Amino acid sequence: MFRITKQFAFSASHVLGGLSADHPCARLHGHNYIVEVELQAETLDSRGFVRDYRELTPLKRLIDDEFDHRHLNDVLGHDHATAENLAKFFYDWARNRWDEVSAVRVSETPKTWAEYRP
Repeated sequence: MFRITKQFAFSASHVLGGLSADHPCARLHGHNYIVEVELQAETLDSRGFVRDYRELTPLKRLIDDEFDHRHLNDVLGHDHATAENLAKFFYDWARNRWDEVSAVRVSETPKTWAEYRP
């Protein structure tokens, strides 16, 4: 199995609902997010690629236009804008465009990652 990964970055704010008032994530705060999209294939295409990285530009445009320097509660339309839910959102969006998408990972901090992999 061949696997490739491409990384994207954005900055955004959010407030997480359903937490106790003393939880730091219940307050307005922000992160510098990293999104990694993983694609896999058993064979390579005629060019020797799983998929040309340049073909992933629409995901970069989505992130730059709709997520970067935005309030994620507004973007997603709810107050559960967790890294887990972002990973699932980006997975669904990317998988609808590229069959080779196998997982998406989202980081809010250098030491924390959430992954969606069906």
